Amino acid sequence: MSRDETFGSHPDAAGGLPPARHARVLQLGLAVGALLVIGLALVAVGFGLHAWLTPPPAPRSPFGTGLMEAAPAATGIGAIILNVQSEFYQALIRAVQALKQDGAAFWTLLAIGFIYGIFHAAGPGHGKSVISGYIVASRQSLKRGLILSWAAAVLQALVAIVIVTALAVILKATAASISATARAIELTSFAVVVVVGLVVLWRKTGSFLAVLDRKRFAEAAPSHVHIPPPATLDRLHNWREMAGIVLAAGIRPCSGAIIILVFALAQGLFAAGLAATLAMAVGTALTTGALAALAVFMKSLALSIAGGRSRGPVVVAGLEVLAAAFVALTGVALLLGLWATGGS
Repeated sequence: MSRDETFGSHPDAAGGLPPARHARVLQLGLAVGALLVIGLALVAVGFGLHAWLTPPPAPRSPFGTGLMEAAPAATGIGAIILNVQSEFYQALIRAVQALKQDGAAFWTLLAIGFIYGIFHAAGPGHGKSVISGYIVASRQSLKRGLILSWAAAVLQALVAIVIVTALAVILKATAASISATARAIELTSFAVVVVVGLVVLWRKTGSFLAVLDRKRFAEAAPSHVHIPPPATLDRLHNWREMAGIVLAAGIRPCSGAIIILVFALAQGLFAAGLAATLAMAVGTALTTGALAALAVFMKSLALSIAGGRSRGPVVVAGLEVLAAAFVALTGVALLLGLWATGGS
């Protein structure tokens, strides 16, 4: 089957454009429209919450390492989460110091790292937004959503470990060099979010038009319907996109992990810092996985509310287009936020 037969290839395709070009124009218009709708919705929410927004405090570290979140943090629940994270920074440092005197403090360090990971994933950040948005924008099961969450959390921990090991342990780099490297990776991560979001958006607009095309011609001219089901089209791309989502959500190192690794290295307890970082990854994966499960549930709920075999697929396909646009705009917002905070 040629790509031109995917949708819009019927004899009565509107306009004077060739079928393939007509389809691409429709697809591009739908993609731009989805971006505008989500963009306006985000702007409206931003203005509505402006009175309660405050810039996030820079993470405190004895070495000046770590990353600022690109998005602003709200007061209320957001401020509570940020305050808890700040307290955990200090608790982690105290646990490492105590470990030099008492080996039993190792388990305390792991517990604090695990709980910190839970709160960190619940606070400002892009991993949960990207994964949850992608799950809504694709036909992913709960199992795959959990796999994405765990893979991204593990990758995030490994990136922090590699940065500190390569720069601080092997190259004896300064804290400024570590932070600069982390910033460059952060920038790459946000750019990947934009690219993956746009790729998924383009495919989802095609799937949406295909659903409309099938609905329009299935009864009137069954012999003209040569469109594979959207689920079949999704399977052709799933693994590549899932890898891109894991990369986008997990390549940005956790600021807390970098801080504790550098501090543990300075105390001669680098192995303990590695263990604490992995414990953070477990906590992060649990929170992100819970949000992924919620996204799967909400999408199923939307399908059940839509109801009906004829209307349900169209509603879900439209929801997937909007979710893909949300992922793309999340990356754009993060890039702008990083630029606004002085990131390079």
